[in-house]
Amino acid sequence: MSNPEQDAAGTVEGQGPVEIDEEMARHIENKRDELLEKFELPDAFPEEVMQEAKERTENIQQQIADELDEREDLRDLTTWTTDPVDAQDFDDALSVEERDDEYVLWVHIADVTHYVNPDTAMWDEARTRGNTIYLPGYTIHMLPPILAETVCSLVPHEDRLAHTVEMHLDKETLGYETIDIYKSVIRSDARLTYTDCENILDDPAAAEEFLEDTAVDLAERNQLVWELAQRMHEARKEDGSLVLNPRRDRAHTIIEECMLKANKAVTHELMWDRGVEAMYRVHPQPSPDEWSEALKEIQELDGVSVPGDKWDEPRKAVNATLEEAPKRQLDKIQWAVMKVMPRAKYMNDPFGGHHALNFEIYGHFTSPIRRLSDLINHWIVYSNEQFEDLPALCDHASDRQQAGESCEREYRDFLEEIGLDPDAVNNRGIEVVDD
Repeated sequence: MSNPEQDAAGTVEGQGPVEIDEEMARHIENKRDELLEKFELPDAFPEEVMQEAKERTENIQQQIADELDEREDLRDLTTWTTDPVDAQDFDDALSVEERDDEYVLWVHIADVTHYVNPDTAMWDEARTRGNTIYLPGYTIHMLPPILAETVCSLVPHEDRLAHTVEMHLDKETLGYETIDIYKSVIRSDARLTYTDCENILDDPAAAEEFLEDTAVDLAERNQLVWELAQRMHEARKEDGSLVLNPRRDRAHTIIEECMLKANKAVTHELMWDRGVEAMYRVHPQPSPDEWSEALKEIQELDGVSVPGDKWDEPRKAVNATLEEAPKRQLDKIQWAVMKVMPRAKYMNDPFGGHHALNFEIYGHFTSPIRRLSDLINHWIVYSNEQFEDLPALCDHASDRQQAGESCEREYRDFLEEIGLDPDAVNNRGIEVVDD
């Protein structure tokens, strides 16, 4: 899954897992259980849900073959995934082409709703859970991993069912010329880690280990999607989108910009073309006084200067400041902004927009394995079905997200209290040793 909040099942190269003894392991487990109970976060799945998930993973290739006549066959399209090194499931993949008068960008998302629909126990369980929660070194899943890591994982060299967002983009503005959203069958050609992506951008020959005879094709397309992502990123900033991590590497930028482009395209389809209710992401804006308070706090930091000509455009002021600020001050600048930012929430009415992104309307579509909003929106796009309890679903998803964030914050604080680095635990995992 292309998401920086991944479950850290692997280890950082050159470093082993964080070692703890059995007593500390029990202490950590007891604390985790206490927090899950406090925030009403179910961990283990009911037997009915697990049995259903297991059945959905049987005869995978035959299921896919039976679907071919009803879907777009995109298996000949050069397609690849880009994820963290320790990702356990790959739920989004990219394809891209440059044509004489346009670019075409395909974002393929695992077709989770083919397996998890309103007639299944898995759907009911996902509604209850609301989202996947990532604690340092431990994940509470929204959907059974046996499903997410098999039929819903776009592994290389195997046919998979997908929900594709095909976007034809103007060469000058990168605006949408046409948007098409449809069910498809894809076949990923390569599974890249973020490091692989960076290596191929630096040296196209590094693609040879993935596609052999067609490595040049992968290298060229990876370079093309980076150039598009960079342009989309700069255009977003110019339009006033807040960018709190300006030094993100190229691989992360590719995934972030392509997923934003696809989410925005789906929202456009749902709201403007169909006029339907869905789970939209709404982010209110701080008051002028709150923005002023944040900018003053930033201005007072040592070695930091907020450009005077951008003071009346706070998001652009923060972007410009972050780009020039010393690295040691980045966290403090980000925290000053986050303190005055209202919480984003899910709503069935998109108007009010997404302030941080500076999008008039916005919604989620690209992570149906880990977010209820995306799962719901997949079903609405496919079936055009409306949910009578959608406002309550939006409130529930927002509440569950907040509960998960609170649980993660308290769990991280606890790890620090007992002398463990939460980031090390998250990146390297834990190993219980005798001594």
